[in-house]
Amino acid sequence: MRRLFGTDGIRGVANSHPMTTEIAMQVGRAIAFIVKKKARGHSIIIGKDTRLSGYMIENALAAGICSMGVDVQLVGPLPTPGIAFMTTSMRADAGVVISASHNPFQDNGIKIFSSDGFKLPDAVEAEIEDLIFSQKMEALRPVAEEVGKARRIDDAKGRYIVFLKNTVPRKYTLDDFHIVLDCAHGATYGVAPHVFRELGAKVTLMGAEPNGVNINHGCGALYPELMAAKVLEVGADIGLALDGDGDRLIVCDERGQVVGGDHIMAICAADLLDRNKLKKKTLVSTVMSNMGLEVAMRKMGGKMVRTAVGDRYVVEEMRRNGYSFGGEQSGHLVFLDHITTGDGILAGLQLLMVMLKEGKPVSELSQIMESFPQVLKNVRTRTKIDAAEIPNFSETVTRLEQQLGGTGRILVRPSGTESLLRVMVEGQDDEQINTMADELCDLINRAERA
Repeated sequence: MRRLFGTDGIRGVANSHPMTTEIAMQVGRAIAFIVKKKARGHSIIIGKDTRLSGYMIENALAAGICSMGVDVQLVGPLPTPGIAFMTTSMRADAGVVISASHNPFQDNGIKIFSSDGFKLPDAVEAEIEDLIFSQKMEALRPVAEEVGKARRIDDAKGRYIVFLKNTVPRKYTLDDFHIVLDCAHGATYGVAPHVFRELGAKVTLMGAEPNGVNINHGCGALYPELMAAKVLEVGADIGLALDGDGDRLIVCDERGQVVGGDHIMAICAADLLDRNKLKKKTLVSTVMSNMGLEVAMRKMGGKMVRTAVGDRYVVEEMRRNGYSFGGEQSGHLVFLDHITTGDGILAGLQLLMVMLKEGKPVSELSQIMESFPQVLKNVRTRTKIDAAEIPNFSETVTRLEQQLGGTGRILVRPSGTESLLRVMVEGQDDEQINTMADELCDLINRAERA
């Protein structure tokens, strides 16, 4: 039973368990303990987003790592994929990201990359928890010159910007594009504008004035409507909305219509198939992706494989079976030929390259996929629960699925980061699936009140 780690690292309200400085220091010590078992240079990179609480978590992690005799390299605010990139580029033993991604500012989290730039597997996260709660590290305290030291890397943003620009072939420029770019007052604010402007685009910038408390607040990938309105206002060609830590992307077309992760995946998968770059002609996505994406992949001559929710599970499936592209409906897009994790800026660049090559706007490209009607509702619960434990719930789901008759899906799952049950119903009739979703939500609410 996990005590700290969820589907994407450790996450919670900052300065409350488990996101306390005490736990952060112990996490730092545990990571350093594992690192020291390897015969390498013993250094760990720490980066963060723009949350106010990032300062205290950063210092606690650094103190824990240094106390175990491992050096720390601090890069400051940098997108999550930028930390993955820097970890491999700097030949570090691990990379740590202090971020709660799309959550509000009062939350924070800790995500860890191994030396190869991939998120830690479940077994290593379990080992970290065991080291913390078993007190196995208490007797291990280096002294004198054996303690670690911390230093800042001042050019991390520049290195990451160069990497991103190099993913675009030199024959392409963005000179003809006017882009609305929403950085969610998050970790991309010091990187994304430079990337798109240096490649020639005209950029109308939003969400690039972080103050520690406005990250994700009414902006970014969670609130693409503001970006869409700005696209119409200024007559831009496309809108790109990133989330707080920069690992996801939501787009709107030149007409102000929001284009979600499934459609972006369909567009990019078609391009990769056309260039024989989609390995095994397979796209990897999660159980949350729309059935329309599967249909579109089959029409293209490819196929889609589904995983559990979470970009780490998408990446694990890609690595296990040699696939090259995958992602989530939420906008995590993983181009494994370029980087080891979801990268919103890189995904935006890849989409713009398709627009250039095809000579078509996003509104036209997105017609490659037709979405099935889908409704997603969240039910807040007192604690994290399994819907199968609710009386008559499984039987109700079976009955509703029979009514759909094989032309839809029902998925109920707990959130990996909050005390929520997510109810998703997909089918061909809007009224029917909304009625079904309401019935399931009512059943959960009654169980909560009981």
